[in-house]
Amino acid sequence: MKTKRFVYLALLAAMAIALNLFESAFIGSFAYGIRIGLANIIALITMRFLGVREMLAVNALRVIIGNLLRGLLFAPSFFIGAGGVILSSLVLVILNRTASTVVFTSVLSSLAHSAGQLLVVILLYHQPGMAVLLPYLMLGSIGAGILTGVTAALALKRIEPLRLNG
Repeated sequence: MKTKRFVYLALLAAMAIALNLFESAFIGSFAYGIRIGLANIIALITMRFLGVREMLAVNALRVIIGNLLRGLLFAPSFFIGAGGVILSSLVLVILNRTASTVVFTSVLSSLAHSAGQLLVVILLYHQPGMAVLLPYLMLGSIGAGILTGVTAALALKRIEPLRLNG
């Protein structure tokens, strides 16, 4: 059973990295740097399907390998992305202990991701004035969180028969 779990983890990590690269290359950002966050769908699925530790591993691999493949490892975008992933992962860990829906969890995680990224930008560039973007980022995060949450919920229903026993 451990082999099957490891295979699922590797596949989910690969999907998160691929979605991250796809979104960076082909979709890009909307106003104020808002992105959909397609890879967050995989984080939600991983947390509900395999558990919190595995979600943390998938998120870490996505940020590190995704930036490595883009040639941006330890560039400012790496730290900005890491700040968002760390804060959103913290929210996911906390909400995993509650009976919240996938969509609600996704929205709060998306809000935390944007707040974490903005915090890193403010600290990295010494620009506290960037905080004026927070309301716009939060509005975009709500929409992105709903989209990714609904998608993850639908995917979880489809993959339920694959769930590992124990």
